[in-house]
Amino acid sequence: MLTILAFVVALALLIAVHEYGHYRVAVACGVKVLRFSVGFGQTLLRWQPKGSPTEFVIAAFPLGGYVRMLDEREAPVPPHERHLAFNNQSLAARSAIVAAGPLVNLLLAVVLYSVVNWTGVQQASAVLASPIAGSMAERSGLTGGERVLRAAMEPDAEGDVASFDDLRWLLAQGALKGRDVRLVVATGSGSTTRDITLGFEQNRSDDVDAGLFRRIGIVGPMTRPVLGEVLPGGAALAAGLREGDLVLAVGATGIVDGQQLRELIRASATDAGPATTTWTVERAGRRLELVVRPQAVTEAGQTIGRIGAYVGAPPQVVTVRYGPVDGLWKGVVRTWEVSALTLRMIGRMVVGEASLKNLNGPLTIADYAGRSASQGLTQYLLFLALISVSLGILNLLPLPVLDGGHLMYYLWEAVTGHSVTDAWMQRLQRGGVAVLLLMMGIALYNDLTRILG
Repeated sequence: MLTILAFVVALALLIAVHEYGHYRVAVACGVKVLRFSVGFGQTLLRWQPKGSPTEFVIAAFPLGGYVRMLDEREAPVPPHERHLAFNNQSLAARSAIVAAGPLVNLLLAVVLYSVVNWTGVQQASAVLASPIAGSMAERSGLTGGERVLRAAMEPDAEGDVASFDDLRWLLAQGALKGRDVRLVVATGSGSTTRDITLGFEQNRSDDVDAGLFRRIGIVGPMTRPVLGEVLPGGAALAAGLREGDLVLAVGATGIVDGQQLRELIRASATDAGPATTTWTVERAGRRLELVVRPQAVTEAGQTIGRIGAYVGAPPQVVTVRYGPVDGLWKGVVRTWEVSALTLRMIGRMVVGEASLKNLNGPLTIADYAGRSASQGLTQYLLFLALISVSLGILNLLPLPVLDGGHLMYYLWEAVTGHSVTDAWMQRLQRGGVAVLLLMMGIALYNDLTRILG
């Protein structure tokens, strides 16, 4: 129920903001707006403020909305109202009205990111877990337990790293852009620092997924190797492990953090079956030795070990909060970075450099909405900001049925001095609908694959 509610609220808010951008600028430009609708299909709620020509509607199907303006191309317009018709406005006015929707979505993202920056958000500290064996992080000399103080993509100047989320975002950008990332890390008590360079210039990535961070070797922040909830029917329960057990060693290998323990569990199973090992755990001040035989499961075509328990205590957290000016500026920067990343990924998918599996449909978005809402208001606001950026960028794409397509028509008109002919408009609209339906089909297929696979 929470997932459905969070999804509907997100859609309604983002669509209403998008359409309000069109509506507000249309009114400012002197255009008569006939209807403002959030959703399609059967009308659920309808009202018209006294003295306003605009009918406001909330409809049953929330995947979209529209602003219907007076327009001679859609219906006859009385002579005394022709100056109020959209098609009779200047090129600049029409362009501003069309661009206002996606731009307001981007502005909303700035506001949401800024609110989170001002109110503060708890995030994991930028203390690194043990790197994945053979990964880029291990080859660079990281061993786990280092605190990342500053970082930057080459050749940029280093900036402070406030949290593990900041570091993860920077690593993702470095991998996608093929730019080396330089880290300044503190070891031990923090009195000693050293520089680490992660070489993405020769290891550029086309996708941002869990596999990318495993290749980098920095999967998560450092956590104590404590067991969380032990699930029924799992290897942990069968071995006598309990929630709260501190794992000291697996066989002859000493355990220093949760990531190291998770990797040992993953590597414990092969095609020949899982290996039985003796675990040394501390429970209520006593040391125990328990024989554990992980279960072998197949994940993404690879056989890995599972014990049926959550591994790793919650990481150390910090509250990241900024002042009014810094918070607003970081909101602008994050919106710009997410927009640029979104455009870059779309461009790579178009030319075949990135997988179409990166397209997410309504089912995945609904799932993310529910998860973020369950984690609190701050995470939900961050989710709304991300989707608002995506909606704004998507609508600026030069597809004829989207706002960007109309802006493309106006660019043609500005260059040639005459508008696109009706015949060409119809052809382009049909092509745009076909491309949009294809994208929606791929996104829905990806959703179903994730759910069923």
